[in-house]
Amino acid sequence: MSQSHDAPKGRKHREPLYDKDIPTPTHGERARTLVANTGAGTLCTLAREPKGHPYGSFVVFGMDRATPVFLVSHLAEHTRNMLVDDRVSLLVAEPGTGDALARGRVTLVGRAGQLEGAAADSAREAYLAANPSASYYIDFRDFSLWGLEVESARYIGGYGRMSWVEVGEWSTGEPDPMAGAQARIVGHMNEDHQEAMGLMCRAFTRAEQFSEVTMTGIDRYGFEMSVKTEQGARPIRLAFDGTISTAKEAREQLVAITKKARVQLNTAQ
Repeated sequence: MSQSHDAPKGRKHREPLYDKDIPTPTHGERARTLVANTGAGTLCTLAREPKGHPYGSFVVFGMDRATPVFLVSHLAEHTRNMLVDDRVSLLVAEPGTGDALARGRVTLVGRAGQLEGAAADSAREAYLAANPSASYYIDFRDFSLWGLEVESARYIGGYGRMSWVEVGEWSTGEPDPMAGAQARIVGHMNEDHQEAMGLMCRAFTRAEQFSEVTMTGIDRYGFEMSVKTEQGARPIRLAFDGTISTAKEAREQLVAITKKARVQLNTAQ
């Protein structure tokens, strides 16, 4: 679960303005979502020369369920390295602008191996789904499909949100279905529904005095906002009534929560 860093260093910790027990994506789910929706990263192998030094290569990949799969050239340095030592790691960083350290990243650690038979067929389909332009050379004899068997994963979701993800949690965690629609929904809410977000904060959280509210994220379980207070920005999270998987369901839930907020605030008055 995420960690709150509301309190500046050296000051007394402040309780979150929202219920900490509401449903929240696990770090395994967050990691799977980030990797599945990025598709490019740095593959680190152990160099043959100078022997044992980490060697980083920019790669694109597909996801065959929980396994990153690569199409590699036999001439590539990282391929030659993997043939000698199969220990590798893959760093995947969330794209964006602004403070790079505030964005998410995942490091997957494990062993790489060339895929054959049914495993190669499955990997081929997954790789081409993510990288359709590779269709004209994927069958060349000097290319082969490899997979990374993940043994551990390190998730960092920006400042104050980090952990090692157990391999079982990585394997069973499902990418969030709202990831593709998140930017559009967040942008729409921030541009057109400031009043609604303010109502939700006042009705369902301990945020009472704030000058600005901004939606910062949405997922299958709920959504996150930031309110600007005299003490600085404070995070807010509210849950949906059940999980969602489409933008239509998100709209319905946000409308319903806004209506409930209006009723609650009018009743309180």
